[in-house]
Amino acid sequence: MLALSDGHGSERCFRSDVGARLAVAVATRVVGGALGRDLTDLEVLDGIAREIVRQWEVAVRADLRLFPLTRGEERLAEERHPLLAYGATLCVAAVTPEHLLYLQLGDGDIVTVSARGGVARPLPPDERLFANQTTSLCSSQAAHEFRVGFQALDPCEQGGDAPAMILVATDGYANSFRDERGFLRVGPDLLEMVRTEGIEPVRECLPAWLDEASRLGSGDDVTVGLLIRDEQQ
Repeated sequence: MLALSDGHGSERCFRSDVGARLAVAVATRVVGGALGRDLTDLEVLDGIAREIVRQWEVAVRADLRLFPLTRGEERLAEERHPLLAYGATLCVAAVTPEHLLYLQLGDGDIVTVSARGGVARPLPPDERLFANQTTSLCSSQAAHEFRVGFQALDPCEQGGDAPAMILVATDGYANSFRDERGFLRVGPDLLEMVRTEGIEPVRECLPAWLDEASRLGSGDDVTVGLLIRDEQQ
């Protein structure tokens, strides 16, 4: 399983770094606990989204009790919407021998790469995401704004219909490229590097590559995670 969250980082979302860490912890716990259930049931998938939001809100309110707002933060906070200070997005990819599960709330990217280098987005685009506007865990409608994707795998094909790699990234990475085509080329390139050089060199070099992409592009902080299938099994 891979979960990434990106805090909004705006003046009003002054604790979004905490909100993002809480989102990853909650999503990992909720999705991990649901992987043994029938994921072909739409009610189960809807329940996962609702439980992520519920537990995130509980965790945020607990953090507020443990660490009350300072005087400076009180001037920035919205009394009617205390969760806004922790606003964050969320992307999740989970893999089992039987299925793939994708969940996304807000901006960011989930991209799959086939064994032959074909690139796809397993989730439909969200037309509400434009000009740095995004849906968020702090929204009152968050549980209904998740995009969810599910793929059953054929156990007889030994993972043949599963992607060779899943790339999950915060929005700062795609925004560092001139166009969509340039960004989507990253997945096949990384997969080829893993195949020829091994995963450890890629793991060691990835932070520097991301820093350079951000420096030359969006200037935003970037987080990227990779799930790579062991093709020897």
